[in-house]
Parts: sequence; C-alpha cells; structure tokens
Amino acid sequence: MNDQASRHSRRTFLTQTGLGFGLGGVALSAMLQRDQVVRADADLDWRLPDGKPHFPPRIKNVIWVFMVGGTSHVESFDPKPALVKYAGKTIAETPYAGAVTNPLSKNVRVLVADQANGHIRQILYPLQVGYRKRGEAGIEISDWWPHLSGCVDDLAVVRSMWTTDNDHGAQLQFHTGRHMLEGPFPTIGSWVHYGLGSLNDDLPAFVVLGTPIADCCGGLGGHGANYLGPEHDGVQLAVDLKNPLPFASPGGDVYREEQDGESALLGRLNRLSAVEHPEDQALQARIKSYELAFRMQTAVPEVMQFGQEPRPTAGLYGLDRDASRPFGEMCLTARRLVERGVRFVQIFHGSNGGAGSWDAHGGLRQNHASMCAQVDQPIAGLLKDLKRRGLLDETLVVWATEFGRTPGAQGGDGRDHHPFGFSIWMAGGGVKGGTVHGATDELGFHAVEDRHYVTDVHATVFQQLGLDPHRLEVPGHKRLEIDYGKPISAILA
Repeated sequence: MNDQASRHSRRTFLTQTGLGFGLGGVALSAMLQRDQVVRADADLDWRLPDGKPHFPPRIKNVIWVFMVGGTSHVESFDPKPALVKYAGKTIAETPYAGAVTNPLSKNVRVLVADQANGHIRQILYPLQVGYRKRGEAGIEISDWWPHLSGCVDDLAVVRSMWTTDNDHGAQLQFHTGRHMLEGPFPTIGSWVHYGLGSLNDDLPAFVVLGTPIADCCGGLGGHGANYLGPEHDGVQLAVDLKNPLPFASPGGDVYREEQDGESALLGRLNRLSAVEHPEDQALQARIKSYELAFRMQTAVPEVMQFGQEPRPTAGLYGLDRDASRPFGEMCLTARRLVERGVRFVQIFHGSNGGAGSWDAHGGLRQNHASMCAQVDQPIAGLLKDLKRRGLLDETLVVWATEFGRTPGAQGGDGRDHHPFGFSIWMAGGGVKGGTVHGATDELGFHAVEDRHYVTDVHATVFQQLGLDPHRLEVPGHKRLEIDYGKPISAILA
C-alpha cells in the first residue's frame, strides 16, 4: 500500500470510529488535521495553531466596542482649546496653519490625498460640548461622557491613531489592517479565534453583537475570517430574550428527541463526506457549525436571561432608560459571554445599513449628544461590573471608531471624515489605567506624537493574549510588517 493510500485508510478508519459520538467526530477530525505537520496545499513545514498561547498571556478575553461612522475625537477624548479660541477663523489665519502640512512619519503607507490647501481654507468649528479633567489622572474628557468619566482611572487613552482610508471603508481597515481596495482579509476577532480557539464548547469563540458594518464596507468584513476559513467567522447573536438564536431554532413543532435523531444522522453523513474531502474548509466549517448550533440552543438562551441579574446590575448598564437600554443589553450580554468563556466579543454601535450613525456631517451637536447618551452609561457599567467581579483583570476592553472628525466645519454645523489623527482607548488586563499616550497637534489635525497605525491596536490585543502574529502566518498569504503592527507598549503595565 502506498503512503497516500495508507494515510487515507488511517483517516477513514479513525474518522469512522468517531461517527457515533457527536462532537467527538468533529474533535477527532480537527485533531487529525492539526497533527499533519505539512499541509497538502503548502510545501512549507507549517502546523496549524494548537490553541495554546505562544507566551504567557495577561488576559483570556477581549470585548471590542466599535462606534460605526466616526466619533469626533475633539468632542470626546481629545478636546482642543484652540477650537474654542479660533472658532470662525480659517486654519490659515491661526498660528497653527502648519499643522495641516505637518510631515508624516516615514513608516506611513500611501495616504489619501491631504488636500492641504482646502483644509487651510476650512473654517474652524467650535467645540460643541464642554470638557474638564477627570479622575485622579486628570484626563480631559468631554461632558458627553459623564458616566465613563468616572472610570477614567481605568482607561488608557491613545490620542495618536491614524489610518489611510478617508471613507467608511476605514471600518473594514480598522478590523483587518488593510485598505478596502486591497480586498477582504481576516479580521482581528478571526485571528484570535484561529490562534486560540474556544474556552467553552457550547458557545462560539467569537461572537458579534449589534448590526455589523454595512455591505458597502465589506459585508462580513468586520467579523469575517476570509482565507482562514469560515469556521473562524464571528457568529452574530441577537439580544432577543424570545429568539436569540433564530438561525438555529428547530421550530415549535419539532420534539427534542426528533431533533436529536436528525442531528445525529446529519452529523454522520457530513463526516462521511469529510473523510472523502478532508481539505474542504467549507465542509469542515459546516459540520462544526451544525454541531455548535445544536449545543447553542441551550447555552445561548441561558446567556440572555437578564432576569437572573440583581436589579442594581440592570441599573448599572442603563437598562432602566429607553435611550441606553438597547446598548446596555448588549454590554450586559458581553459580560455574561466572557464570564462563560467566549474569547472575543465584538459589539457594534451605530450601524444603520449605511455609513454609520456617528457620521455627523451636519447637526453634530444633536447627533453626538444623542449617540453618547445611548452608550456612555452601558460602557461605564460594563467596566464597573467586570471590575467588581474580578473579570477586568483577565479581560481587555477596546473602544474604537474608524476615524475622527475634522477640526473644520462641514455644512455649517458638522465635521467631515478625518483619518489623520483620532483617539481610541483600552482598559483591563495589563493596561495602565489613567494613562494618556500620543498626541495630535493643537487643532486635532495630525497625530504628531507616538503615532499608531490601526494594526498597533491589533498587536496590543495579541500581546495581551500571548500570541505572536508572525507565528500565525499562513503560507501563500504574504503580509507586510505594518500589517502585524507593534504593541503599544507605553500603555501596558
């Protein structure tokens, strides 16, 4: 018997021994795949990740909170007094005209056109909200974030982010590190799923809450795995107490015993097909998704049982207020998911089937006041709840948005897209709370101090999880060094 036939016979025998054992068959199939030192589609000595960190991790879980549309950095976490002093003047009429043409660092990818002359002629738009120093750290935050301001000593604010897409494809870029025109690539959540797998066999390792970014910005782009395989895509859950898992419901007229039999038969047929097509990623993903969906029918509804929570907890997340209840339910769900071992929870806020609800080209004051009121208390409640339960030490919370908004006015009472400098923050395991890192110039135009491309956020997440992204390299998919990013070490303890 030749080597190929021998391998096929062993695979057939070993897989068939697991056919009657539900998840065991899938687990055995996965182990067989992982045991192959050399993949059939590569000439390299390349092992699939074994689910173990590459070095001691600081955290177990990530909660990734993303504001869709572009939150104004100057009216949130990077207030600028100069926009008050010089409001109504053109940038050219201020002492800071040079900020527009500030030379960028040499490691920058090709940026969108700066249109410097147009920006110099922009009329500076005054800050639409007050701000003051908060917490023992004295970090300046706008008055639109009163609840989160009480958590400022747990935050590490990075004020020097930049990206290269001036349109809402930046949403895709923030999650993949690649410009939308380069096509879809694996997202941060999918890389974590691929590298570490799950901590809970009854729930997905990567869960998406809220409406993902719109099709015009990549469809699955914000939570898709692309060439890593569909089994590493994020699983979207509805925060719906009556029907949180509609895609997996057996229907009201199906008895549990009947469904058990159907699942067992379907699993056997699928795994027989997998024996003959061991490299078919879509088939492997389908088998895993059927098995997981079956188990999730019990696990997911239990996660959504908010009635189990004490009344003060509901109030902490703003569930007693109409404005904050929807997002508060998502944040509470995120806490209950990481509590049960879900590795990566991604929460989208403001997706509206288009650019995103934070996209305030006009009416910025009304827009951001309303949007902040929806998320401020729930996010603060999430941080406080994680902290009091001892979960914040093993969970990294990331708050982000695709870009900031211009110092100058658009349409008289709004701000345009701004990829040249904006803010994000992190809190949780291994992060130095009460920290501000990096800076934009006096107008909030360019990131000028300790600048960070969006993949530096990814690299920081990997660092805290104990993953080296270079060791997750997939043959045939070359990545540039900037795609890996560098950890933002200044905010790490």
